[in-house]
Amino acid sequence: MLNPSRLTIARQRAGLTKKELAVRVGVDPRAISGFEAGQYEPTEDNLVRLARGTGFPREFLEADDIEILSTAGVSFRSMSKMTAKQRDAAVAAGSIAFVLSDWVDREFDLPDVEIPDFSNADPEVAAESLRNHWGLGEQPIKNMVHLLESKGARVFSLAENAVEVDAYSLWRGRRPFVFLNTGKSGERRRFDAAHELAHLVLHRHGAPSGTEAEKEAHAFASAFLMPRASMRALGRVVPSFDYVIRQKARWLVSAAAMTTRLHALGMLTYYHYNRLFVELSGRGFRSGEPGGMKPETSQVWRKVFAALRSEGLGVQGLADKLLIPAEEIVKLVFGLVTIGLPPGDPKATTHPRGAHLTVIK
Repeated sequence: MLNPSRLTIARQRAGLTKKELAVRVGVDPRAISGFEAGQYEPTEDNLVRLARGTGFPREFLEADDIEILSTAGVSFRSMSKMTAKQRDAAVAAGSIAFVLSDWVDREFDLPDVEIPDFSNADPEVAAESLRNHWGLGEQPIKNMVHLLESKGARVFSLAENAVEVDAYSLWRGRRPFVFLNTGKSGERRRFDAAHELAHLVLHRHGAPSGTEAEKEAHAFASAFLMPRASMRALGRVVPSFDYVIRQKARWLVSAAAMTTRLHALGMLTYYHYNRLFVELSGRGFRSGEPGGMKPETSQVWRKVFAALRSEGLGVQGLADKLLIPAEEIVKLVFGLVTIGLPPGDPKATTHPRGAHLTVIK
């Protein structure tokens, strides 16, 4: 029998409206609404067409209930810029990520969650407090994704091919989740990761929303990546393009983020701040990061799939186990795997249950 919640997820991940899916299946749009509402069952022929139309296996559509995220509980940075279709596809990716995360929890021993609650704290103070809590000192953070994973967060990628979808985060029970768009530069993806960390520590007890919450997360991310004491220890700032490029390379942030941080701390006059931004724009740094850093990826998923490959199980084999398209897994794990490997036996035991994976921040 068709599971209505799974049809909704499959349709949204396919980027289809109900009307568009109805055209593919050859039914009235009201039929798709009825299927997703659980009001009636599709015919055998229509069930096959639903699977073909969404690109999800029939077994996925008939499996047990799947958790559907509410957009009210998700923090998007650019909600006003997204279409409903883009939003639904990105949120539906979270439901697939939950399936993958639950499997990882059953099969591997990963770090416990160690992300404290700084609700209602000043963003600058919260960033400094979190650095102290984690023993990070005042040095640049080597890898934001690895740091989040070492503290128990599940980090997934979003390959949505839509610049409007920056990133989002949420708490699922006691487990934090972060989703990062792989279409951004390495520097901007790092900032997105810090921005989502801000939502996790500052807005844990309520869905972050509105410009005020976004300003708080932005301020936290800036302070966390470029700590106040370290910035002021730089001494007298030489307000030049070359100076900004040297500092941004050291702290692994965008040139715009570094310029903004120096100005916010009173280390650049408004005149020099504006002049630098004009030069950054002229050199292409507002639309990208020429010669920028290599984007960060997940070490958890790299190690998980290395363990699977050692037992002869590729991404297709895992997809068969979880009843989801292999392409959906690839999109969620930073493209660290390919589909061309032998599928193996989807029912085989791939490794000792609870195998420990060392996660280094």
